[in-house]
Amino acid sequence: MSFLGWKLAFSLTKEEVRDARPPGTVELLAHQPAKLGDAEEISDEVIHFPIPTADPSDPLNWPTWRKATVLAVAGLFAFVTNFTSSGIAPGLQAWPIAYPEDPARPFSELTHLIAVNVLMCGAANIWWVPLSNMYGRRPVLLVTTLLLTVCTAWCGVAKTYDSLLAARIFQGIGGAASDTVAPAMVGDVYFMHQRGRAMAMYTVSLVGGALLGGVCGGYITFNLGWAYNFWVGVGLSAPLFPAVLFLVPETLYIRHDDVPASDSQRPGSKEDAPGIETVEQIPAPAQKHKPFTWARSLGFRKSHPGLYHHFIQPWRSLMFPGTWVVMCHYAGLVGGTVTISTVGPQIVAQPPYLWGNNSGLINVGALIGALLGAAYTYFVSDFWLTQKAHSKSHHGLAEPEDRLPIMFPALFVATAGFLVFGFCAQNPGPNVWVGIEAGYGMIAFGLMQAPSIGFSYVSIYRLPPMGFHALLTIVSQLIDAYSYMAGDCFVMVTILRSIIAFAWTFFVAAWVEKKGVAEPFGIFGMLMGMFSLLTVPLWLFGKRSRIATASKLVTE
Repeated sequence: MSFLGWKLAFSLTKEEVRDARPPGTVELLAHQPAKLGDAEEISDEVIHFPIPTADPSDPLNWPTWRKATVLAVAGLFAFVTNFTSSGIAPGLQAWPIAYPEDPARPFSELTHLIAVNVLMCGAANIWWVPLSNMYGRRPVLLVTTLLLTVCTAWCGVAKTYDSLLAARIFQGIGGAASDTVAPAMVGDVYFMHQRGRAMAMYTVSLVGGALLGGVCGGYITFNLGWAYNFWVGVGLSAPLFPAVLFLVPETLYIRHDDVPASDSQRPGSKEDAPGIETVEQIPAPAQKHKPFTWARSLGFRKSHPGLYHHFIQPWRSLMFPGTWVVMCHYAGLVGGTVTISTVGPQIVAQPPYLWGNNSGLINVGALIGALLGAAYTYFVSDFWLTQKAHSKSHHGLAEPEDRLPIMFPALFVATAGFLVFGFCAQNPGPNVWVGIEAGYGMIAFGLMQAPSIGFSYVSIYRLPPMGFHALLTIVSQLIDAYSYMAGDCFVMVTILRSIIAFAWTFFVAAWVEKKGVAEPFGIFGMLMGMFSLLTVPLWLFGKRSRIATASKLVTE
């Protein structure tokens, strides 16, 4: 990063920072005259951003049902990926029954079946996202949903530990795009002020899949058999490929190369309902665009520049402080939930609990926490952003940092959840399982904020700049509309998430056997607390950092 950029950013006065419009700062509210009887008043109207073009194939112009279909398929993909990943955790205790020729496999080694899957669910995005930015979302989703289905079936027929381990690796590769390409599709079709709620719905599916997989896995394993865990996954994943093939249009749209809408088409209509809706666009007479038919929606698009550029882009996102903060949040929270979903069933299967095939019910607490977190995010996130834009100090501008205070309570609760879980699991008793469930639920509550609010924050790097304050003329000349940094940020976020979740899951079983539960989860809680504190400087100085790094958004 340029020292000149940082020096300039931190030398600005508060008023100059307030009036600056680096990438991510958008005009969300416009002051419009409104007549009430004989009097004329000024009313605030929500501006829909990004500004759609006159092209009916522009995803922002799609009708509500088409956008809802994209969101539903993205959510289903996330649900299935996490369901198949976590479903075997409560069934690991049945390994000697499923593989009688290899009954003495230690539990610490069996947890590798989960760890490698989690690792590849993140690491594989290092190629899926660049490919989706180059060739479109649909081709990548078609390949990955098919790979997920085939490899889940491979898990069902695997006869040895090594075969199952390899199948789980490729299963994770197939499901990886559900964490990056799928939410990028959601961001493609919804306006800025709608993304918080759309991502909340997506996150419910993502987290719900992992938790329901953990609840159901034990019952499926002990009542139907080990392999049925995977055959249920095949039944859930098989519809994904035809759903993408026939129902999901290509959402990749090269907005900065298109002619903007005329003034009559620029969004500025009043928000009639709090839900997610689309705004009908009036075709510009001067523009000629082909009708967006169903057959045309199934086509593919190719973007520019070349593939090498798209593979380099994710690493450039590491220049943005927001990427690092969201990476740490998501990594710590997912690492905690994956680790608990792995060792938790074994804890409650032992005395004094002896839950047996009910051990998957440990995920009920997390499921409740996730639902509460989803409700909190859905009703607060976009409302909070709009209300901040209404304030006198914002003058109708929406700042990405305005969402961050919503995360403070959730991060505090999640950090405390690690300590509650570790202390209660270390000191078993007849009713201590309530504390174990509560700690898990507290972490799940916090987890709902990372994809919903955190991903909405890093999405600022796909929004084109709207113009700068006069003092930033030199910097603004370096800036061009940069349309695909959100997916690139998602890549690095999911990779770090997968690495931490992999490391914690890979080593935690042996760690718990040697030291007990309190020590590892006490350290996890300490790390989560440190990650949470990173939100404060981002909240206070996030806009200055966006000003400082604005020149890094130049298309090369």
